[in-house]
Amino acid sequence: MRFLFLLFIVVPIVEITVLIQVGQMIGALWTIALVVSTAFIGINMLRAQGMATLNRANWRMQSGQLPAQEMVEGIFLAIGGALLLTPGFITDAFGFMCLLPFTRRWMANALKGRFVMMGARHFSQGPFARDGNGFHSDSTTIEGEFEAHTDDRDPESDRDRLK
Repeated sequence: MRFLFLLFIVVPIVEITVLIQVGQMIGALWTIALVVSTAFIGINMLRAQGMATLNRANWRMQSGQLPAQEMVEGIFLAIGGALLLTPGFITDAFGFMCLLPFTRRWMANALKGRFVMMGARHFSQGPFARDGNGFHSDSTTIEGEFEAHTDDRDPESDRDRLK
């Protein structure tokens, strides 16, 4: 709840205050030009970084690996793009941090580490817990038979026959 309060109340107030301060220093038109130019630069960076991340993800998938790092980085790219489109200098600073490769990778690794820790704690205790062999200790095998028909009969008649 505190996070939402901070996000929707405090951040806009701080952004407006900073915009007013900068506008008083350099003028309103220069401030508007600066905000628009950061959005333009950010969108172009987002396009370039997004394509690079997508190419790395495709390469990993083609080599049979899970592109987990690239997926998390993609989330940060989307957040960074949204922050750069939001008028203001503070959101622009955080947006550029999400778009710069070295800070984005650092944030993605930190976030991935949190999810790995949460997942390890959750799956070691819950219904998906595994024994040492990687299987459920109370696994059940269900045996049965399956017969496939490949004739040219009408599927509607099969449905009627099975009723």
